Amino acid sequence: MESHVESQFTKPVRGEQLCPRRGCGRRVPLPLRLFQAFPGDPQGQLKNHGRACAVLPDFSMGLGPDTQPPWVSAVPWSFCHQPLTPHRPSTPRASFCARLALERSRSAQEALRVITGLLERHGQGGSCREDPTPFCYHNTFLLADRTEAWVLETAGRLWAAQRIQEGARNISNQLSIGTDISAEHPELRAHARAQGWWGGQGTFDFAQVFSLTQQPVRMEAAKARFRAGRELLQQQQGGITAEGMMDILRNKESGICMDSGGFRTTASMVSILPRDPTQPCVHFLTATPDPSRSVFKPFIFGAGAAQAPQVLSPTFGAQDPVRTVPRFQTQVDRRHTLYHGHQKALGLMEREQDQGQQLRQKQRDLEREGLEAASRLLAGEGAPPSQELGGLFQAFVERESQAYA
Repeated sequence: MESHVESQFTKPVRGEQLCPRRGCGRRVPLPLRLFQAFPGDPQGQLKNHGRACAVLPDFSMGLGPDTQPPWVSAVPWSFCHQPLTPHRPSTPRASFCARLALERSRSAQEALRVITGLLERHGQGGSCREDPTPFCYHNTFLLADRTEAWVLETAGRLWAAQRIQEGARNISNQLSIGTDISAEHPELRAHARAQGWWGGQGTFDFAQVFSLTQQPVRMEAAKARFRAGRELLQQQQGGITAEGMMDILRNKESGICMDSGGFRTTASMVSILPRDPTQPCVHFLTATPDPSRSVFKPFIFGAGAAQAPQVLSPTFGAQDPVRTVPRFQTQVDRRHTLYHGHQKALGLMEREQDQGQQLRQKQRDLEREGLEAASRLLAGEGAPPSQELGGLFQAFVERESQAYA
């Protein structure tokens, strides 16, 4: 599974802080009431019903409160028959649905209900890139908590969901739920029949019925990427580890780690969600592009969990292209401090072989240290105080920044 996101983290404390929503620039009261309104929802009807421990300014994925954590990933580029509305900024994108699901849910099944409810009420669409030419898509979500996981695939307001009972599951820019449907929109089959996509008799295959007959050329790469991801997971079946997942996300031959065709894997995340509720969930995040040359750093919710300033993207207030009308007529540099340092390090790796190898070794050593710390923690070997756990990600970000300096 590919990811395209820069991560920001918040904690519920008293007082005020800058709203972490990209480009907002306002100060918001705490406990956090993020996403009280988005373009087209000026009255804040999409209200926050819980606390947000982690939020994301753009596509893809995130994690929720550590008590019973929903883990949400949104993958773009599922093309199907249903029309979208690229010129309506009021139409929610996957990022809004993921954010609200994280705020309002404490389980994967609750997240499923939140997202499908938002689709039913508001639909989906809106441009997903900072460009005057709109680009929109249907969305697919991975939802997981300590005890269960779901795949949710959408077609406009319609949807189908599959509960993952065993084994491993991947998604990649295409509809993948066939006949094994665990839940669905009540009008899904009637709509397909009314449109002439399904005859109403026999087996109903969601992916086959709702996928375009003539797929865009780029979808061939998505199909190959999906097959490769499934095969890589099958090779580790029964023994999947965090380190093994990192290796899969770094696989460039399959296209999972993307760095061509105008697209780059912007950030990646691997999460360990123990079934034992007394054990903390451990999330490894790169917060930098190209996981094959990035460091997965551990993040654990704790008393000291807070935004790491080095991975906080800059804000541009009222002049942000996302806030001006017409939108996206100009571009701004949203790269955070660690992102800039990482880009310089990549340049060094490419220009100076010896120095580049030394720097890559520092990255590997730092990541190995994080993996070993998580292993000791989950094994119950000298767990540090909650305050130290909350600051773990910040400590690793600082050390990575020093390596690039």
